[in-house]
Amino acid sequence: MQIFNGKDERTVNGHVLVVDNLISKVSTTPIPVNKSAQTTIIDGKGKFLMPGLIDAHTHLMMESLSMQALMVSDIEFITVAAVKSAERDLMQGFTTFRDLAGPTFGVKRAIDMGMIPGPRIYPSGAMISQTAGHGDFLMPTDVPRAPDAPLAYAEKHNIGIIADGPDEVLKRAREQLRLGATQIKLAAGGGVSSNYDPLDVAQYSEEEFRAAVLAAENWGTYVTVHAYTPRAVQMALRAGVQCIDHGQLIDDATARMIAEKKAWLSLQPFVDDGTSAFAPGSANYIKQQQMRRGPDSAFILAKKHKIKTAVGTDILFDASVAAQRGKELTKLLRWYTPFEILRMVTSVNAELLRMSGPRNPYPNKLGVIEEGAYADLLLVEGNPLQDLKLLEKPQENLLLIMKNGVVHKNILSK
Repeated sequence: MQIFNGKDERTVNGHVLVVDNLISKVSTTPIPVNKSAQTTIIDGKGKFLMPGLIDAHTHLMMESLSMQALMVSDIEFITVAAVKSAERDLMQGFTTFRDLAGPTFGVKRAIDMGMIPGPRIYPSGAMISQTAGHGDFLMPTDVPRAPDAPLAYAEKHNIGIIADGPDEVLKRAREQLRLGATQIKLAAGGGVSSNYDPLDVAQYSEEEFRAAVLAAENWGTYVTVHAYTPRAVQMALRAGVQCIDHGQLIDDATARMIAEKKAWLSLQPFVDDGTSAFAPGSANYIKQQQMRRGPDSAFILAKKHKIKTAVGTDILFDASVAAQRGKELTKLLRWYTPFEILRMVTSVNAELLRMSGPRNPYPNKLGVIEEGAYADLLLVEGNPLQDLKLLEKPQENLLLIMKNGVVHKNILSK
């Protein structure tokens, strides 16, 4: 079978031995089988083997329900929907998620214990936001907010939490680390789905960012921020933030600053494909259209300045889009070759995940096919290095899906 190792454009014809949950051997010659062991042989002759896909920006708890449903449903129902989403995402070939807002700790634990199928999860927990920020989902009548006011629904269930001032930011960041966050997520600028912040506004002061950075650094990990605009990105970078998620509206000077700081840019292919979770003409829809004019420039600037670039989908509020995750990857063909895209969604995204340092719950290598790496493998009918759109039809083209050495799908014999 043809093996793409996640790093090199040149593939090799070879064999892979999996022992328990790890890749034990990769060889261009047949691997002797220990007849005394219970060995399962999978014949991948003529097929294409690659690492499992990694999505660097997800919201598992929020991808399949509408915003209205999320605001009025009990957390048990939301969790059940997320469990179903996790299985569907795994069956599309996505074996690892970096989840950047939402109460995924319990779902992650259940997946890790083998109770339910789903991708590995690197959770941020609640997104931390200032008042009137991207994570402010209070009702309009909830302000002015009394100092002793109870937590709002989204705060109580750890979807998003409001923190104003360095001391509150420090406390909320520490709470997420206590819960098991692998990285901390802050809202640094205006957002599409939020109601109180125009897209152009910058959020948080450098002192507030530094409080979160201090909390994360003390735990050996990092802070990422939601930010689109130059001012929002630059303020976060000056405070020591190491990853910018989005950045669609950055300019050349900001891109240069990201490169100079050796920070990561986690981009998403937000193009106008005719779909939207928002009503045409609504304030959210208008902001979405404004943001969608930015990716062409952002991806070009990322390449120009050789920025460390990860990619994710950031699917929200739409089960039909979440069920076609592969199409989000093929949108990247507007800026990258199939090899560049496959490398990004395997070994490059894995490099970003390793920034969580000692908070990394999965210490072996991800996103590669090499000895000692986790056995997260996809066997494909056809060559996605030549036709990336094969990933748009996982039901037909993903013949085998293995995660952590466990086979979740095998239709080779059918």
